[in-house]
Amino acid sequence: MRPVAREEIVAAARGWIGTPYRHQACLCGIGADCLGLVRGVWGDLYGEEAEMPPAYTPDWAEAAGRETLVEAARRHLCEIEIAAARAGDVLLFRWRRGLPAKHAAILTGGMTMIHAHEGAAVAEVALVPAWRRRIAYAFAFPGRDDVDWEDG
Repeated sequence: MRPVAREEIVAAARGWIGTPYRHQACLCGIGADCLGLVRGVWGDLYGEEAEMPPAYTPDWAEAAGRETLVEAARRHLCEIEIAAARAGDVLLFRWRRGLPAKHAAILTGGMTMIHAHEGAAVAEVALVPAWRRRIAYAFAFPGRDDVDWEDG
């Protein structure tokens, strides 16, 4: 994979702002859900899809009872400490303790993120306390130019 800079990741994510929310979609300007946003930014950075997810329902995480989103992230991204996450990193959220993580966003700065959620277009929003306390995992895109990939 080619090296990518944090600024490049954030710029790619900002290119999706205004894309309407569409469950399972991944088309900039047409529709995306939170996973579609991350998949789309991946495609913008690397030129192809990392993995085509199977069809999923809005309650997929609860129904499966597995960390399906985390498992997929671990196949393609580098897991990092939540406290180390910075602009360009991916955050995964769980709605309640004990439930699987099922929401994703891309950090754009210390206290802002870009995400897609039902009922709204892709937007850059404040990472307010209600969001911060739901962060369950953090990941870096592969090839990021400031990560030692041999050490993970």
